[in-house]
Amino acid sequence: MRLTHLADYAVVMMTAAARREAASRLSATELSDETGVPLPTAQKLMQRLAAAGLLVGTRGSGGGYALARPVSDISLADIVEAVEGPIAMTQCSGSDEPSDCALDAHCRLKPHMGVVGEKVRGALGAVSLQELAS
Repeated sequence: MRLTHLADYAVVMMTAAARREAASRLSATELSDETGVPLPTAQKLMQRLAAAGLLVGTRGSGGGYALARPVSDISLADIVEAVEGPIAMTQCSGSDEPSDCALDAHCRLKPHMGVVGEKVRGALGAVSLQELAS
């Protein structure tokens, strides 16, 4: 499994945000400058992270984004899922619905792939943003 560029950038940005004082306001421009993530991508990611409840946005002067929870309460899995959606190892993981896979109708592994996804999510969930930022 390999993280997409967007998930990787989100982890980099959230780690940079975690190194700031608690409740400090962040802008996409600041995080872009600090991390090297292109500004349009940083803006897009901050919106996704806010929609997932990892950042809280405030408008107006003195506005910006802040971490929505303590860094110890945000996991690597939370960040990846905010950008990529649920962690699944295959396109059919966690679903009894037919998929686009050519093997779907005869696959004996499909019923077990949800367990694999849960284990991967558990491993990523065990890594806190606090650990990544230290």
